[in-house]
Amino acid sequence: MGKRLRQQRRGKGTKAYTKPPGTFDLRVAYSHNVNAKLIGEVSRVFNHTGHTAPLMEVKYEDFSSSFMLAPEGIKVGDKVDIGNNSFALGSVMKIGDIPEGMPVYNIESTAGDGGKLVRSAGSTAYITAHLGPNTNVTLPSKASVLLSNECRAQLGMVAGGGMAEQPLVKAGKSHYMMHATNRMWPVIRGVKSNPVDHPFGGKQHHKGKSSMTSRNAPPGRKVGHIAARRVGRRKKG
Repeated sequence: MGKRLRQQRRGKGTKAYTKPPGTFDLRVAYSHNVNAKLIGEVSRVFNHTGHTAPLMEVKYEDFSSSFMLAPEGIKVGDKVDIGNNSFALGSVMKIGDIPEGMPVYNIESTAGDGGKLVRSAGSTAYITAHLGPNTNVTLPSKASVLLSNECRAQLGMVAGGGMAEQPLVKAGKSHYMMHATNRMWPVIRGVKSNPVDHPFGGKQHHKGKSSMTSRNAPPGRKVGHIAARRVGRRKKG
C-alpha cells in the first residue's frame, strides 16, 4: 500500500513537523500608526530563535515598548526615533523623507504594515530616486520596487551579516537550523523517492506517467499538476 506522502504526514501535525515553542512569539514591527512620533532608548539587544538577525527592545517615553530588528552598530542606550525625521541609526522614517543613496531596511510594502521587506541578517536596500508620490528602492537582489512615499523604513543595515559564510560541514547542523524556524528540509523530489513513498518514485528517475491529476484524486495520488487547465509548451504564432 505504501506510505503517506511527506506533506500528508506534515499536515497531520505530529511533533516531528511541529515548530518549537517560542519561535514566533514576538511581533517585530513598529507602530501601525503612520504618523506616530516617538522617541525611545535601546534597552537590550538579543538573539531570537525565529529570526536570523539580532533584535532590540526599545522603550519609549510613554512607558511602552516594542521589538525591532537591530541595525549594524547599535548598542544599549542609543536613541531611536520614530517619525521625527532623525537620522539616528535604526530610526524609522517615511521613505519619501529619506535622501537618495541612504541604506535602509525593514521597509513597508504598504503604509502602516510595520515592515515587510529586507529583514534578513546582513541585508540592506538603498533609496534610488524620488518620483513624485512614489520612491524607487533598490533591494538586495538588485531588483527595484516603486513604493509610496508614506511607507516607512529603518535607517542602516540589518545586524548579523556574515552568518551564512561559515560552512555547515554536516547535514545535521542544517537540519537543526531549519527545524528551529519550522522550515521543511530537505525537500526531496518525487522522482528521487522509492515507489512506496511517491507516485513518481522508482529507479528510472523520471515520472514514467502523466503528472496531470484529477481534482477528485485520492490524497495519496494528488501530486503533480492538480486539475490543470493545460500542460506543455504553447504553440508559436
